[in-house]
Amino acid sequence: MNSIGTLKDKNILFLQGPVGLFFKKLSIQFRNKGANTYRIGLNAGDACFSTSYNYFPYKGKPEGWETFISDFLIAHQIDKIFLFGDCRFYQGIAIAMADTLGIDVFVFEEGYLRPYYITLEKHGVNDYSRLSREAAFYRNLPEVSLPKPINATPNGIFNWTIVITYYFVAKALHFRYPHYRHHRNFSAIQEFFFGTRSLIRKIFYTRRDKKYLPLIQDTLSEKYFFVPLQTHNDFQILQHSEYGTIEKFIIEVLESFAQNTKDEYIIFKHHPIDRGRKNYTEFIKEQAGYLSVENRVLIVHDLHLPTLLDHAKGTITINSTVGLSSVLHKTATITLGKAIYDIEGLTNKDMSLNDFWTQHNKPDDALAQKFRQHLILTTQLNGSFYGRMPTELL
Repeated sequence: MNSIGTLKDKNILFLQGPVGLFFKKLSIQFRNKGANTYRIGLNAGDACFSTSYNYFPYKGKPEGWETFISDFLIAHQIDKIFLFGDCRFYQGIAIAMADTLGIDVFVFEEGYLRPYYITLEKHGVNDYSRLSREAAFYRNLPEVSLPKPINATPNGIFNWTIVITYYFVAKALHFRYPHYRHHRNFSAIQEFFFGTRSLIRKIFYTRRDKKYLPLIQDTLSEKYFFVPLQTHNDFQILQHSEYGTIEKFIIEVLESFAQNTKDEYIIFKHHPIDRGRKNYTEFIKEQAGYLSVENRVLIVHDLHLPTLLDHAKGTITINSTVGLSSVLHKTATITLGKAIYDIEGLTNKDMSLNDFWTQHNKPDDALAQKFRQHLILTTQLNGSFYGRMPTELL
């Protein structure tokens, strides 16, 4: 793991953070190491999961945030900032201001290698990452032995309860932060509804989709292309691709599939986070019907991902971490957006989608293992935002 440097006598700011207690626990741990920690919250949900003695609320309008954060960084002589996500409004401005002032920024994000890891990178994550995109860099790395990760997957119901609590408190006490701008929907009632519907759908789809497993493992093995859909409001799509919507991506993939394949099939899989929010089934069926390929299109929700990757002829993604999983499963992969793993020898970099169907190449497994090794050593922490805390930082 890249060093975050010394903690003793350093002034450290935690900005908002992931939903739940993660930043509160990390702040306490850093204080135990001699750091002076501060926490800026942007809504009552942040306050609920913070310690009161070092919590500073921002209740002003979005247009006043730049001045506030600049003054705060200077007044408290902040040495390091830890935040979650680097594309959100408040975080983006804070990163730019920290860069101007020469303050180190460390960005947390969901793990590049899931489910055992979370991501922490200096400067930025995803396409803002400073990771090399050159294959030669990774080929020249020495091989090292890595410890087996500990399972840090949290209880799903517990995770959902924390999220609902956060949104409920933030919404109920919105009057205390009347100008807060959230990066997505901000309703506890809707989150509860989406969560309940997701649970119901998971039960239904898990049972229903099981019938496709024998087909995928036998008749369709190596005869289908796999398309893992990303969440509809993912910054990976909004910020690091030209699509803007999942629907636009689906249309492009299906049109190319119809024009460049004859006997192959295509399988679309919904993202688990979108299970309660979005269902593209009818849209995909409608578009497939327009193109007369409906008999070669399969739509699933809760099938075992490794099985889908192992038996696929190729994987098409915008820039999902599933694309990296596909590479590690030795499956030919193409990214249509910007991705840290879109590297010559790992993906079919710079190949057009129209050519990919018939000219794709499998990844270089030795290169893939070197890339994975480097990710773990420099960007990944074995732990969870909602379960076991990572120990590498302490």
